[in-house]
Amino acid sequence: MSTSAAPSTDQQVASGNSKSRVIVASLIGTSIEFYDFYAYATAAVLVFPTVFFASDDPTYALLQSFAVFGVAFVARPVGSILFGHFGDRVGRKGTLVASLLTMGVATVLIGTLPPSSTPGWAVLSPALLVLMRFCQGLGLGGEWSGAALLATENAPEGKRAVWGTFPQLGAPIGFILANTVFLALAETLTDAQFLAWGWRVPFLASAVLVIVGLWVRLRLIETPAFRKVVEAEAVAKVPVARVFRTSWHQIVSGTFIMLATYVLFYLMTTFTLTYGTAPVDADPAGLGYARTDFLVMLIVGVVFFGAFTLASGPLAERFGRRAHLLWTTVAIIVFGLLFVPLFSGGTVGVMALLVLGFSLMGMTFGPMAAILPELFPANVRYTGSAIAYNVSSILGAAVAPFIAVALWTAANGSTVLVGVYLSVMAVVTLVALLVSKETKDVAYSDNLT
Repeated sequence: MSTSAAPSTDQQVASGNSKSRVIVASLIGTSIEFYDFYAYATAAVLVFPTVFFASDDPTYALLQSFAVFGVAFVARPVGSILFGHFGDRVGRKGTLVASLLTMGVATVLIGTLPPSSTPGWAVLSPALLVLMRFCQGLGLGGEWSGAALLATENAPEGKRAVWGTFPQLGAPIGFILANTVFLALAETLTDAQFLAWGWRVPFLASAVLVIVGLWVRLRLIETPAFRKVVEAEAVAKVPVARVFRTSWHQIVSGTFIMLATYVLFYLMTTFTLTYGTAPVDADPAGLGYARTDFLVMLIVGVVFFGAFTLASGPLAERFGRRAHLLWTTVAIIVFGLLFVPLFSGGTVGVMALLVLGFSLMGMTFGPMAAILPELFPANVRYTGSAIAYNVSSILGAAVAPFIAVALWTAANGSTVLVGVYLSVMAVVTLVALLVSKETKDVAYSDNLT
């Protein structure tokens, strides 16, 4: 027996993709991508200084590990241009599949690299780690923008900021998955086992997640906005050239709007783990928490990240992206000045810092999947939003852990300069928001250069 009843708005969107398919496809890809990225970030603190960059000076080894961590952020703008080209010329669907494969394969290969202490691998192993890290960044450079467009270009009228939180939610989910795996391994293996082979498990396990992500994305239908670009014969021959010619000021604006988000993001996820687990009698001194204890604290904080990411969508829809982000950025400026008193407040103070920081992270990160794509016309939207997002990653995230460790060292173990650094970067974002315009009501599907 058949029925002719039309699907509801909640079940079917204009493209033919169901709401649930759009949610899952935009969410699962970014969850996998951020899982892969966080797996490296966690290993960069806990494992890689010993496995790939062994040195008599632990701080030097850690800085080397963070330097390789930053390689991916250099690769991300390259990935934004490469995948943006195909996303604006061929379509969102196929490009998202390619970006997922690029990062997934690189992540699995990291899990197979021998340590630098292996005879004949002293130079080759760290070099291959750099190459794989570059490929991770290349894939993520094309992933985020495509996932954001998949969600927002399928969104009903007045729901772009809400639907845009779906891919953003992949960041806290990926973080929780990666760190839960590391936590489980740390609890079940000895330190020697963890260093010998246990750290490889999260990287190798990502192969399963990539297969699931591919299966979901291959079932998608192209977004309505891109189909209109094709129908209007407005596909840009060289999207990167077109976007820099027609929308360069939006690239600059988007880059600095995203800056505070990135700095906060990687201070909360990477520096706090470094500082929290460093011994109290080390130089520079840390808080001395056991690795597993602090990972649990981070996971609790990231739950708030996810909750406030979801809450940010309706707020950005009601009050506008610009107003919402202005108030959030002011709060980040104040938060940076609270580092010392919160870090000095014992476990309660540290937990309060993590909860507050990750809550602000959700409030600022959630609307980015709406505001950055809304800055650009549909036929260069993939390239434009990807470039702004990923250039900001170099200015913010790539150098944030390195700068934070340097400032922490310069201040003899105090976090005062690290907090000031966050506040200064947030001031830059505040200025960018003040000179920008609201994008909530911008034409989306019919906006072409």
